[in-house]
Amino acid sequence: MSIFTSLWIGNSGLAAHGDALSVVGDNIANASTVGFRGSRARFADVLGGTGADGQGLGGGVRAGGPQTLFGQGSIEQTGVDLDLAIRGGGFFVVRGAHDGVDGSYYTRDGRMGLDVDGYVVNPGGLRLQGYAIDAAGVVSSSPGDLQLQAQSEPVATTAASLAVNLDAGAAVGPAWDPLDPGGTSNHSTSLTVYDSLGTAHRVDVYYRAQGGGAWEWHAMVDGGELTGGTPGTPTEIASGTLQFTTAGALDVETAAASSASFAGATAGQAITFDFGDAITTDGGTGLTGSTQYAAAFDVSAVTQDGYGSGSLVDLQLADDGTITGMFSNGQSRALAQVALASFASQDGLRREGDQLFAATRASGEALVGAAASGGRGAVSGGALERSNVDLGTELVTMIAYQRAFSANARTVSTADEMLVEVNNLKR
Repeated sequence: MSIFTSLWIGNSGLAAHGDALSVVGDNIANASTVGFRGSRARFADVLGGTGADGQGLGGGVRAGGPQTLFGQGSIEQTGVDLDLAIRGGGFFVVRGAHDGVDGSYYTRDGRMGLDVDGYVVNPGGLRLQGYAIDAAGVVSSSPGDLQLQAQSEPVATTAASLAVNLDAGAAVGPAWDPLDPGGTSNHSTSLTVYDSLGTAHRVDVYYRAQGGGAWEWHAMVDGGELTGGTPGTPTEIASGTLQFTTAGALDVETAAASSASFAGATAGQAITFDFGDAITTDGGTGLTGSTQYAAAFDVSAVTQDGYGSGSLVDLQLADDGTITGMFSNGQSRALAQVALASFASQDGLRREGDQLFAATRASGEALVGAAASGGRGAVSGGALERSNVDLGTELVTMIAYQRAFSANARTVSTADEMLVEVNNLKR
């Protein structure tokens, strides 16, 4: 092996460790970058010929491409609804144009938000991929751009339940007069119902004693809220009867056809009024719901199944990536499920910048599925995964590379001194 060879071997060491220092510097620079995956330098020896015994002679070193390390980073709670962190394996899938190239990209950076159209996007505007969930709870079969519905659609009231105690000592008064409901009834209560547009309407229910445990009831609304009605004039939308046993239990309940045509909404809205588990009518005990005891009129429960429209006010995320929306009308429902991708060889992924990776032939195609399934990690909401770079390790590695660089520089200077001595042999 010649002195010139030693010179070039030292030079290869300088080049390789210079590249290695660049890898360490990149790691340190991104120690605070959300979702960043650190790298490590790879070295390979180079042969410079064959010795007399047939063994290869060392010709120096070369730096291979840096190897990305996909170890888990620490999870930091942020409290931001659409900050997402993966606990375990997998990548978020985002689609869109990055550096002018449209396609699918993969990242551990879970900083997401909503754009003006309600799509979940990353800081670069790429759309997060996942499975849409419709109002019936059906999950789509294939992933796509995640769009969160910002409104909860109204639901018209179809059923109302009332539990009251009607005074057994109430006297039988004058005949029922819909134009004077308060003066021709013994008791009354009210509830709120909703039409097909989500508009709230007050319904007053009046109870009139008929004697012998029998009562009639009438559901009334202001005529101004009905199509063709007269404001200020009570209008009946449902009526029926209640019969109680001598023990005060509800025995029979009947209802005439119900129909309410609220102004601007779907005409003929039917609302079923239920007053409890009547013995004869429902096969119940007659004691869960409305009763007739010798006590003052009292209302113990009023419920109905409709609600108005609502806007999205909060989000919750489950481990399997299901995003549940909380709406201002008190309703909540699953809106979407985040998809994660895994790869046969994640080492084959190509870095694209902005914490993005692209699939290559070496990585294989992305295996996309729901979070917390198929070996994919779980997703935490209101949290971010920090860089997986350990600063202490990187600084120690930097010292080692610096020393190796200095040693290779010494090899070059020593070879240079030897060459000077060879040149001096002529003198």
